[in-house]
Amino acid sequence: MRNDSPTLSDPLETLGLDPAQTALYTAVLRLHRATLAELAEAMDGPADKVSRQLDDLVRLGVVDEHSGEYLARHPAAALGRLIAERLDRLAEESRRIDSALGSIRSLIRDYDAGRDYQNGPFPVELVSGADVLYESVVGIAVQSPRMEVLTAIPDDRTMLDFARKYADQWIDAQRRDLLTFRAVIPVSTLPLPGVRDQLSRLMETGGRVRTLDRVPSWFLTAGAGAAGLPAQWGGNLPDHAYNFYLIRAPIVVGVMRSLFEELWGRAVPLPWGRRGDGMVQVIRLAAQGMCDESIARQLGVSVRTVRARFADAMAELGAQSRFHAGVEAARRGWLGQ
Repeated sequence: MRNDSPTLSDPLETLGLDPAQTALYTAVLRLHRATLAELAEAMDGPADKVSRQLDDLVRLGVVDEHSGEYLARHPAAALGRLIAERLDRLAEESRRIDSALGSIRSLIRDYDAGRDYQNGPFPVELVSGADVLYESVVGIAVQSPRMEVLTAIPDDRTMLDFARKYADQWIDAQRRDLLTFRAVIPVSTLPLPGVRDQLSRLMETGGRVRTLDRVPSWFLTAGAGAAGLPAQWGGNLPDHAYNFYLIRAPIVVGVMRSLFEELWGRAVPLPWGRRGDGMVQVIRLAAQGMCDESIARQLGVSVRTVRARFADAMAELGAQSRFHAGVEAARRGWLGQ
């Protein structure tokens, strides 16, 4: 009978260890200190092959060799270094992707030049002022109610202006079912005055918000027919007196929507609302050194509930341990609210 279930790959392959190296590393861990002959016997393999694999493990930094004996390094330190190197490579790849995204405008200009030559130019409108921004988007929404607005906000100043001056307008537009709102914002903006309250109100009326460590630039899409782009990629609205280009071209809107969805997929939901507050509470109390039983007494819930909230938090944060969850929660601004 054919087995159609997928075969799971070894998770350590991501860090550069093939299955044979992983098996040998596990043997070294279990013996803790062993000679080549002992490891060859444990692996039931030829000594020369095991020796080459041991050289690879030493080069990777997960095993040490002293006077003919092989000693396993603690997995947290050894694999942690490999994970850090992998994360550095991913961060560099992300920077290259951001750079490529920043070049899209020049590609768009080339495309537009050919399109203009064939069909004439598409409309580009210079919008000046935050009120005109709102009116322009709502004007589009009136013609297509429940229009989806997607926006990326890269800086503290724009978020402060949103919280102090402009949030009410967008919240009111959602209440009137003119539009729905999704935003990606920097995690560093969460502790700013008024931001949490206004984002909570925005989400109560149907909006959705996620955070990233860094957002590459401000931009906006209004449905499938219009996109807002800054005067300079990487810029924000206040620094340019809320002047930006409103472009009504499907190709541009499609590119910007694809960029937003890429950022949205990499971003993290806000830990607010009843379930999120419970996750934050247990992580905060654990960070103070409290055990599960003490946390349960403090919150007036069962120990089982405390452990379930920890599991939810670890899943939300992509953490492999409670300690890792605490580090990620602090990094993403959960504990500073």
